[in-house]
Amino acid sequence: MTRHAIILAVSLCLSRALPAQILSELSQPPNGNNQRAEVTQWVGPVKISIDYHSPHVHSLAGVDRKGHIWGGLVAYGFFDEGFGPSHATPWRAGANESTTISLSHDVLIEGKPLKAGTYALFLAIAEQGPWTWIFSNKSDGWGSFQYDQKNDALRVAVDPQEAPYTEDLTYGFDERRPGSATGYLQWENKRISFHVGVPNVNELYVDAMRKELQSWPGFNYRNWQFAAQFCADNKVNLEEALVWADKAIYEPFRNAAQGRQDFSTMSTKAAVLDAMGRSSDADTTMDRALTMPGADLQPVHAYGNRLLQAGRKERALAIFTLNQRRHPEEKFVTHVGLARGFAAVGDTAKAIKQWETALANIPENQKVNRPAYERSLEALRKSR
Repeated sequence: MTRHAIILAVSLCLSRALPAQILSELSQPPNGNNQRAEVTQWVGPVKISIDYHSPHVHSLAGVDRKGHIWGGLVAYGFFDEGFGPSHATPWRAGANESTTISLSHDVLIEGKPLKAGTYALFLAIAEQGPWTWIFSNKSDGWGSFQYDQKNDALRVAVDPQEAPYTEDLTYGFDERRPGSATGYLQWENKRISFHVGVPNVNELYVDAMRKELQSWPGFNYRNWQFAAQFCADNKVNLEEALVWADKAIYEPFRNAAQGRQDFSTMSTKAAVLDAMGRSSDADTTMDRALTMPGADLQPVHAYGNRLLQAGRKERALAIFTLNQRRHPEEKFVTHVGLARGFAAVGDTAKAIKQWETALANIPENQKVNRPAYERSLEALRKSR
């Protein structure tokens, strides 16, 4: 057989075989027209996804099943559906294939640990008392016909809540916080939720930053600064954060990227030192920063405000005084700072005078805040 004939024969074989594999299952509407849906929520760097099929209160034939969902269409407890090997199954918490939940990282569900992975999500409902969410290691089933308790990774009990009418079974997330969110199923007149907690969310951010700083982002000194500032703000990973702060100032990548010594980067180093409890070292660093580029009106004013928030009244007043001395032409920002500083140390008369000067020179973009400033002034006048 010639080479051309061999190629033609192989091609004909492939042309017969491939369609049989590609078209082995036709694209059709989901069983019962229970549409497939997916909802995803991020908690920090943690991705949580629920994949499910959504049944309706009204059946495909138009039967109104309101009032007959809970304890009717969805039986109480663990029941025998008459299919498959299981004689005691929870509800599949959806329709058709098993509902699944995927977690990119370890989390806490209702305060209990659950490892990263994909789980089948079942729900055992009760006529009285709490309902039970079940997270099963066997996530590839069709419904719960092959449910086996030995595959349970976690069970948590929750109380169902009354909810506005919902025709289509819907999953979602709300009560979103930096380290948590609440997942829920809502259908007909019920809402059944579960709390997802990520108590180490800041450590996960730090882990991601650490990896990223070894790649292209590490060639920009600002990224080292941002990472260090994050640690300072959240009081995590402080020893390494001090190294990152120094890299931002001096040299992120030797002979490849330059650091920068200015008020901003030095302020970040001082913030790390302060978070470590090294206030004296932080003050020394900030004293140097005040002599560097970037020690302008607004950044220095913001530094004074941070000192006030930390309860360091005398140093805050000294910073506000320095800012006014450097910018004698400024008639608003520096006087607001001095007003707050004098009020903090108990010099009411001087604080009133500074507020009066500031309010007499309030710029257009600050007039929206005028009532708050006036309240501060009035409170001082009443306190005399």
